[in-house]
Amino acid sequence: MDTDATIRAAMIEAALRQLAGSSDHDVATRAVCEAVGVTQPVLYRLFGDKRGLLDAVADHGYERYTALKTAKERTEEPVADLLAGWDGHMAFAEENPALYRLMFAPRPGSHSTARKQVFDLLVAELVRCAAVGALKVDPRIAAELILSANVGLALNQIATPSLFDDPTVSHLMRDAVFARVLGRSSAADEGDGLRSVALRLRAQLDLNGTEALELVETALLVRWLDRIAAPGRDDTT
Repeated sequence: MDTDATIRAAMIEAALRQLAGSSDHDVATRAVCEAVGVTQPVLYRLFGDKRGLLDAVADHGYERYTALKTAKERTEEPVADLLAGWDGHMAFAEENPALYRLMFAPRPGSHSTARKQVFDLLVAELVRCAAVGALKVDPRIAAELILSANVGLALNQIATPSLFDDPTVSHLMRDAVFARVLGRSSAADEGDGLRSVALRLRAQLDLNGTEALELVETALLVRWLDRIAAPGRDDTT
């Protein structure tokens, strides 16, 4: 007999297929239930309602997204990995337009964690960049800038491909955003070198930790580093 987990997975797959073939990027719960051979009360029991089903499909999309990321091995060059990550994100959107919209376009009442998880993945990549001194701003601020640009362009290309049809725009936007967040800090653009050092040491602690300090001491050091590297401290241009 099928377990709830099996039925739930089958319903998510059925919803994915329907979403991919839908002209209005929507899912009919009745059709999903019929495809799996269950009644609608089963859907309500497993997902709560249609929004719950869509949230589950969006979160499943994150699993697909991470699978593609995992398939591409990290190199010893975090900045190169970050550049490739932008292109991979745009490729995912192009190959899965309906799913991408479900994952990233705002939906009233949505509780999907897909966007946050993608954001956290990006922050982790940016911490690697910071650890080698290649980041000029806090990793989370950089992630906000990069993901906003990435998602905004991808959604525009999905919604109005005839308007956003220039294939060079993606790299133009990527290069513009990355020029703001990447690169070694200098007195000319950061006010002093202390903030750059703080960002790098903070990232090294995130990646590797330290046995030289007790936990409470590490926490205090992290707090000091965050204050030194805080956005707006010496760089608002």
